[in-house]
Amino acid sequence: ERSFGSSKRMARMAVLGLAILLAASCALAAASFDKEFDITWGDGRGKILNNGQLLTLGLDKVSGSGFQSKHEYLFGKIDMQLKLVPGNSAGTVTAYYLSSQGPTHDEIDFEFLGNVTGEPYTLHTNVFTQGQGQREQQFRLWFDPTNDFHTYSILWNPKHIIFMVDDMPIRDFRNLEGKGIAFPKNQPMRLYSSLWNADDWATQGGRVKTDWSHAPFSASYRGFKADACVAPGTGAAGEWYNQELDLTRQQRMRWVQRNYMIYNYCTDPKRVAQGVPAECSM
Repeated sequence: ERSFGSSKRMARMAVLGLAILLAASCALAAASFDKEFDITWGDGRGKILNNGQLLTLGLDKVSGSGFQSKHEYLFGKIDMQLKLVPGNSAGTVTAYYLSSQGPTHDEIDFEFLGNVTGEPYTLHTNVFTQGQGQREQQFRLWFDPTNDFHTYSILWNPKHIIFMVDDMPIRDFRNLEGKGIAFPKNQPMRLYSSLWNADDWATQGGRVKTDWSHAPFSASYRGFKADACVAPGTGAAGEWYNQELDLTRQQRMRWVQRNYMIYNYCTDPKRVAQGVPAECSM
């Protein structure tokens, strides 16, 4: 009886230990930039400052710069505060995205397309599944993203990819695998960001070029938070794991889309002529 009781206790402890081990792979990270990220290119144009609390990326005529997370994530809620290139940012792109590697990679994109002084940024979003993208939605912002820091979030769980700006949902890409549409769920992704020159397409379709007399250009980052599952491994996740938009937040998202969306791949006449992607009609 005693040995049976102790073996049950040991089994319970083993299960508890396993649960703790698994839970450790899904956790909240809000550490400093130097602990969570590597500056991967730019030859000194990317800098980690203020004891790891601030990261800046620079762009000049010679090169841009970029960084990536030390960890890969498989589902999570990622928050980053960004302050974008001020003034004449035409031709510049600040990209902030999750991506796996390889020809059939998955990717979840925020890209901020600069503009001439006084004209608004374009916020460009996209989702790649199995190497296939072309799911662009573009927005104007309802504030000046160069005046102050604002929070840009990706919530990625097995059922939804939700893009948020200052906690306001702007886009919800749903898991419709049951209808034959691929959804990112098997490939761990790193977080990447870069500031680079894309004046062949970024501003007004490439008509406005980068004015290098305003260089160096700079974008700033702070307040990184990842409530996420660090790959490999799965485990006890936060409430984000089952989160979806309730009716109120769906209405808020629709308000943003009605008032601030400027491009939607589902309604592009050129694309519609070739056949609307299946998810557009669902």
